[in-house]
Amino acid sequence: MTALNRVPSLMARAGTASALTIAAVGGSIVAPGFASEAAAATPATKALQIAASKKGSPYKYGAIGPHRFDCSGLTLYSFKKAGKKLPRTAAQQYNKTRHISAKSRKAGDLVFFHSGSNVYHVGIYAGKNKLWHSPKSGDVVRLQKIWTKSVWYGRVK
Repeated sequence: MTALNRVPSLMARAGTASALTIAAVGGSIVAPGFASEAAAATPATKALQIAASKKGSPYKYGAIGPHRFDCSGLTLYSFKKAGKKLPRTAAQQYNKTRHISAKSRKAGDLVFFHSGSNVYHVGIYAGKNKLWHSPKSGDVVRLQKIWTKSVWYGRVK
């Protein structure tokens, strides 16, 4: 059996969350004997993968993981595990990122939801106008389409 023939069985063993993580970052499964993409992963890509791995974790106000999260708790946790430090709240995180345009956003950038100048929610951009986030009380960490144009983007330095 060649390495390429093993990919479907690797996919089956990887599970749904891993497959979603791979799809979210636009990557591919690396079969044994092939060069690892993970070795070249940036902190932003790692943070995105970590957030995706928390799919289904319940929202809890003020929680920073590892099993429950609020929105900024998920981004804080994900970037911390990827080796980057972020402040606690969505507004503080916005102030610590390099602000970028929607046109230049990349997977792993932060998506900040705002009303006027008030930042009230944050998630991690997954590509294709979607983000990983911990939405609200009674909900869970999930991948969702960005539902408004009232967003700003920030790149973690």
